[in-house]
Amino acid sequence: MGAGHAHPLHLDRPSPVHRLAPEVKIAATLLFTIVVVATPREEFWAFGGYAVLLAVVAAVARVPGNWLLKRASIELPLVLLAIALPFAGHGERVTWLGMSLSVDGLYGAWNIFAKGTLGVVASLLLAASTTMRDLILGLDRLRCPAVFTQIATFMLRYLDILADDARRMRVARLSRGYDPRFLWQVKAFAVSVGSLFLRAYERGERVYLAMVSRGYDGRLPRAGRDKATPRQWVQSAALPVAAAAIAVMAS
Repeated sequence: MGAGHAHPLHLDRPSPVHRLAPEVKIAATLLFTIVVVATPREEFWAFGGYAVLLAVVAAVARVPGNWLLKRASIELPLVLLAIALPFAGHGERVTWLGMSLSVDGLYGAWNIFAKGTLGVVASLLLAASTTMRDLILGLDRLRCPAVFTQIATFMLRYLDILADDARRMRVARLSRGYDPRFLWQVKAFAVSVGSLFLRAYERGERVYLAMVSRGYDGRLPRAGRDKATPRQWVQSAALPVAAAAIAVMAS
């Protein structure tokens, strides 16, 4: 798996966050998310504190705010769900601008929006500061199940190849009169999908056998010099520790 395989969310910037080992960033993001989720929804100012912490991390990592806002739109379905809760909720109700809103629904909408947004932004900062290869390597160092890292490694290495196969097969279908507008021509697409699956399966078998013959033991090679140092663990702990302090003060 070459180092050139990068995901579209990664921003190649020289920053202290980018230079941290991937496992410490993954652990910090996970712990931060747990603290956010465990915070009672009534503690409004605590969520503001979490947002400030993420803003500081974004500034240190040199990740633009408009870049984060644009990609955070992935949570729009959750936002739409949150908007509907005040109208569909039960229990005590309040009137605002002539509309009857459920108090519990308002709290639920705020809970979904605040925690969802903070989780998405934290994940985006992790993706922006860590390449896909480093993410998988970090998961492996954190003793993530080998099956997961193996699947992710193969996906990363051969996703582009499968996409090229799919494009070539589509061109071949179009050159033979395939028109996806007609329902009876769906069969050609289904046959192509099955053929693509068989090609991917056979290629995976061949590659796996080749890797095993060269000493592959189910885990990525580990370079000792790239492992996280105690200083990096301490630096990465600043985010979840600060979040935990805010949660304690809010409780």
